[in-house]
This record gives sequence, structure tokens and C-alpha cells, in this order.
Amino acid sequence: MPRAALNAALKQAMLARDAARLSTIRMMIAEILKADVEARGSGAKEAPDADLLAAFAKLAKRGEDSITQFEAGGRKDLAEKERAEILVIREFLPRPLDAAETAEAVRAAMAASGAAGPRDMGKVMAALKAAHGSRLDMGTVGPLVKAALGG
Repeated sequence: MPRAALNAALKQAMLARDAARLSTIRMMIAEILKADVEARGSGAKEAPDADLLAAFAKLAKRGEDSITQFEAGGRKDLAEKERAEILVIREFLPRPLDAAETAEAVRAAMAASGAAGPRDMGKVMAALKAAHGSRLDMGTVGPLVKAALGG
């Protein structure tokens, strides 16, 4: 699905002569090609959509980190460019879970994995990642799981 949507967006950006959007979409297509090469190493023809969405989420996260660094260095122009790229990337990512949905997902994962204490945090995190993938920021949900398990 991300492949077809990106190709359509690429054509639209070319027709609109939107250089900034076009550059970001090309960067995302390069990530797809990179993921496909890695997938071929394990015998698959192409990378699954879940891997592509994870790669896009990493691009957005990397951009957010860059914004922080650019602003600290007084480079507002580069920070704005990164913000524009992140907006384009997020168009192709699924909507993240809100706080209530995240709390419910944690409860469900704890019940499904039979977690009883802090030692079971890995099981819960694995269940969350399998069920929700890129819709959850695992760095944010980790402390919630830890607190719910009494850790």
C-alpha cells in the first residue's frame, strides 16, 4: 500500500513542480529500495508494508531529532525544512494511538501475554509491537508498561 500511494504522490508532486515535497517522497522511495535489498537477503522478494512503515517512522523520528539540533545551533531555516519533510512523511504513516487507546492496548497486551510482573516486560512489549507496530512509539509506551507491571 505505501508503494502505490508514494508513486501516486510522486507523480502529483512532479506535476505540481513541488520540489520540497518531491525531494521528501524520493527520500522515502529510497528507503523502500533499501528495505527491499535487505529483504532479499533473507529470501523475500520485497520488504513487507510493516517494515516500510517502520522505516518511515524512523525517518520522522530522525527528522525530529535534527530539528532539536538545528534549533540549538540557531539554524531555524533547516529546522523548518525538516518540519516540512516530517509533515510529508506523516501523510503516509498510520494514525498513532491516542493516550486512551495506548492505555487500552497496554492492558490488552498484558492480559494476552499473561504478564504478572516486571520480568514479563519483554513479552508485553513484543505483543504491543506485533499488534500495533508503527502506530505506537515504543519509547513512550515502555515506561507505561513498566509502571503497569509494577517495575
